[in-house]
Amino acid sequence: MPVRGLIFDYGGVLWDMRWDISRTLEQEHGLRERAILETFYGSELYRSLEVGVGERQAWLDASHRQLEELAGRPLPQLYAHWRERQHLIAPNIDLIRRLRSRYRTAVLSNADRSLSRNLRDLGIADLFDEIVCSADLGMAKPDPRTYAAAAGRLQLDAGACVFIDDLETNVAAARDAGMRGVHFRVYAGDDLEAQLADLGVRPAASPG
Repeated sequence: MPVRGLIFDYGGVLWDMRWDISRTLEQEHGLRERAILETFYGSELYRSLEVGVGERQAWLDASHRQLEELAGRPLPQLYAHWRERQHLIAPNIDLIRRLRSRYRTAVLSNADRSLSRNLRDLGIADLFDEIVCSADLGMAKPDPRTYAAAAGRLQLDAGACVFIDDLETNVAAARDAGMRGVHFRVYAGDDLEAQLADLGVRPAASPG
C-alpha cells in the first residue's frame, strides 16, 4: 500500500527538547542525572495530565516542589530555564513544508491540552491536517487506539501511514498497529529526510 499519510510526534520530532540542557541544569544545581526529566515527565501527575486529567500549572508547581525536596533547598524555576532553550527542529519543519503537497499530515503527541495552541503560536499549525492530542483522546501512546485515531482523522488506513517518534516503544507500537514507523533521534544526528526516503517518502520534485 502506498504511503499517503505522515504522522509526527511533537516533542523530539518537531520540537527539540534539548536533553543536554536538562543535564547541564542538573549538574549546576547538584541534582542526580535525569532528575528533571523524571520529576516532570515521569510522575503520575503528568500521566494524568496527558490523558486530560488535571491542570498544567498544578503539575508544574508540584514538580518544582518535588525537585526542591530532592535538592534539599530552594531552586530557581528550572523547567522554565530548560524550556526557554528548546526550539523547533528547523530541518524537519522545512521537510514537512516540502512534503505537504504530496501527503496528508498529522501530529500525534502525548501532551496536555496546550498542544494546539503551542503549534499555532509557533506558526506551524497549518502544516498539519489534524492535531491529535492524548489529553483530548483520553489515552496516550503506546495505546494502539491512539494510532487508529490518528489514521482515522486523516481518513486513511493504518497501512497507508508512516509514524515518526523519538521513542522506540511508540514506534514499535505504531508498527504493531499496522503503520510503518521511523525512530528519529535529533540528539543522535538522525536525518529524517533520509529516513523517510528509505520508505519511498519524498517531496515533490522542484519545478525546473
